[in-house]
Amino acid sequence: MSSINFSNTEVAFKYKNNNELKQAYKLFKLLSNSSLVNLGSIIAPFAVNFGGKYFIKKTIYRQFVGGETREECMKIVQKLAEYNIGSILDYSVEGEQNESSFEKCKNEIIDNIIFSKDKTFIPFCVFKPTGMIRFSILEKVSSGSALSTKESEEWQRGKARVLQVCQKAYESGQPIFIDAEESWIQKAIDDIADECMLLFNKEKPIVWNTFQLYRTDRLEFLKTSVEKARKFKYFFGAKLVRGAYMEKERERAEKMGYPSPIYPDKQSTDNAYNSALSYCVENIDIVSVCAGTHNEYSSQFLVDLMEKKGINKNDKRVFFSQLLGMSDHISFNLAKEGYNVVKYVPYGPVKSVLPYLIRRAQENTSVKGQTGRELSLILKELERRKSVKSEK
Repeated sequence: MSSINFSNTEVAFKYKNNNELKQAYKLFKLLSNSSLVNLGSIIAPFAVNFGGKYFIKKTIYRQFVGGETREECMKIVQKLAEYNIGSILDYSVEGEQNESSFEKCKNEIIDNIIFSKDKTFIPFCVFKPTGMIRFSILEKVSSGSALSTKESEEWQRGKARVLQVCQKAYESGQPIFIDAEESWIQKAIDDIADECMLLFNKEKPIVWNTFQLYRTDRLEFLKTSVEKARKFKYFFGAKLVRGAYMEKERERAEKMGYPSPIYPDKQSTDNAYNSALSYCVENIDIVSVCAGTHNEYSSQFLVDLMEKKGINKNDKRVFFSQLLGMSDHISFNLAKEGYNVVKYVPYGPVKSVLPYLIRRAQENTSVKGQTGRELSLILKELERRKSVKSEK
């Protein structure tokens, strides 16, 4: 079996100079302080309006965001392409819940599709459903609650936006990911995703749904979804992630008195995630999979599955994905070995992407070992460079 050396920091950080590495080290050092992150999460929305924008842009924004516009992102997109890593332009403006912002988001995603068409280094586009449909509408539809006439009209407009985006992706031949969100709005999202797959995935997987495997029901739902694709004869695109709303999910379940939809421990989530990878590879005749993971074991697990199944490293049915600014040791070492790798490259104005940045900060603080791992790898590479320099 091919073993990927994820500890090769020379490969992982070749695209960063010493100053960039030192800046990243300082940032992750700050993120290792949970009290500081919690305080920053509270004051950042106010600070951005009172001179704090410059500090945010020079620190956490620079680490995790590609720029304010898609054009600004091209510098990092092209740099990643030099190392055979693709990019996914992710319009990360969040929290605006009105019709004009929904239309703006829809048009931005359509422009991304047009912009990305025929650019091999931008193999996917992506959108968050709450960027085009009001959260409370998705919640009502997901729970089966009756909609008023006005709400029903709003729901139809929201669905129409998603269909327009997926239609444009189909016409352009540009695959698009539909991101997963909170469990209590996910059913409506899944139903739209299924509808779009049936419409647009007859020849190849254009529309991909996202599965959060920290949810106890998602492995079974993945299997049911693939069986449906077989029955109705369309290709299936699955982006697999562990999940992004763990604390929020558990708090809501406790507050409202229903069983938590999240596995009680990390090992159960890991088992579900790797089982989902196995299932997708077993059904590779109709399933394409993107492993969105910052976990070395799951990445190696998929490498081994591909080898057992005789799937070429560069087979376009299998991708690995990580977020910009995180887990470069996974992304760059996989890409160097010839596997398909993409980075999510978020973009948008500082104030508008602040909710995304706060999530990234909290994730790096709360996920066990995440920040410590980043720090140790950066430090290892800085020491390696210092040693190489002293030998000359």
